[in-house]
Amino acid sequence: MPATAGDKADNGQILVATRSDRGTQRPANEDACGTYLESATCALAVVADGVSGYAGGEIASQTAVAVTIRAFRESPQSWGPLKRIHRAAQQANIEIHDRALVVTELCRMSTTLTAAVVHDGILHVAHVGDSRLYLIRNGEIVQKTKDHTIAADRTRLGLSMRPKGHADRSTLTRSLGKDLIAAIDRITFPLAKGDALLICSDGLYNVLEDVELRDLVAGKDVDGGCEALIRAANERGTPDNLTVALLRIETETPPAPAGWRTVLDRLLGR
Repeated sequence: MPATAGDKADNGQILVATRSDRGTQRPANEDACGTYLESATCALAVVADGVSGYAGGEIASQTAVAVTIRAFRESPQSWGPLKRIHRAAQQANIEIHDRALVVTELCRMSTTLTAAVVHDGILHVAHVGDSRLYLIRNGEIVQKTKDHTIAADRTRLGLSMRPKGHADRSTLTRSLGKDLIAAIDRITFPLAKGDALLICSDGLYNVLEDVELRDLVAGKDVDGGCEALIRAANERGTPDNLTVALLRIETETPPAPAGWRTVLDRLLGR
């Protein structure tokens, strides 16, 4: 049975758990994950999926998680959470890129990264690649990140979707480590008591439908939800590594500040 690694954290207001597993067919795990609880109202969860097919996928994902957490922890709180997490992700990109330049065998290593910070009832995300962030609220699940893949780009342009198994379907158009400056999406939206946030690599969502992801975590604590997701994906025979981070908001959150961004989010249902 594949080995599973993860952790669980609880600061009283935000519950966080992670799990990473090599799956049923891969000899090694090129995914990585981690958490950091800064205070009672600030928690960080990170998921990275090293790009397979080139040497160094495991190194890239582990570096991305470790550097993102370290850089976030060491950054001034006066910057605010969104700037802190974006700068941390850029620092991870630089360190992966620089190592790839120095070590010939690692010259093409790269990784996805989805790093989410809950701070004072607001979620701030740095995202690149095709690991996903979902919001589960009031029995509904919504994907909040955009997949940076050839297939997703085709769909957004109104072109036909590549069939499952097509060589281009999961080919990334963005990743950490590929270029000196990475194009990293920044996402911010308010949270509410009872919200669940699910971050996962494609080894999970490629074998489980969104509604299954929602149903598997319903009624469970964060640790049990992670275990249920990993177990279900392995029972489906997922051909890839799989990683999940699950966060739950346990207390009432402060009202979002008024302004054009808040109005726009409400109008768009975000």
